[in-house]
Amino acid sequence: MEYIEFSAKTVNDAITAACQHFTVASDSLDYEVIEEGSSGFLGINAKKAVIKARVKEVELSIEDKAKVFLNDVLGAMDITAVVEVKYEESEKTLDINLNGEDMGILIGKRGQTLDSLQYLVSMVVNKGSDEYIRVKVDTENYRERRKLTLENLAKNIAFKVKRTKRSVSLEPMNPYERRIIHSALQNDRYVTTHSEGEEPFRKVVVTLKKY
Repeated sequence: MEYIEFSAKTVNDAITAACQHFTVASDSLDYEVIEEGSSGFLGINAKKAVIKARVKEVELSIEDKAKVFLNDVLGAMDITAVVEVKYEESEKTLDINLNGEDMGILIGKRGQTLDSLQYLVSMVVNKGSDEYIRVKVDTENYRERRKLTLENLAKNIAFKVKRTKRSVSLEPMNPYERRIIHSALQNDRYVTTHSEGEEPFRKVVVTLKKY
């Protein structure tokens, strides 16, 4: 945070003005005195006290890092949402749920906007972290609904491959969605799955098993 200058009759008054501006107590203020100020002679040639101040930087918790970042992003997007954060330290997982109106904007086409937010939050919370924290950002239970959709898609594609005996390539998906497809068909006796291509165009291919 950049320093801001404050002036008043005395240094203490300038500090009070800074505290009121930042809505913090004086012990949370980082300030330097630029001009001590003076009353002059009979009020003539009086000089105001001048300080430059900012809020002390403190180490935020994992939850607060995510909240501050998301609130800034949502504010820039002119979206009002409640950010709920739950961090499981033992599992190193951070679950974030966004509640509000018009959350479809945050989900985007096939969840692309939500995935981008999740990626950015992951970058923020893992910066400087000794251990990797797995982040999940969700809204309106989209992740679970998308998982069910992909599992149904996997079964339908597997049926098609068995019927036509031809391989089928799915649309490009992110790693999380590809894992859902692989997992849904891993115990199928007749088909197998593998991924082809480079990110972000990597896709799952379903093929008939060879016996």
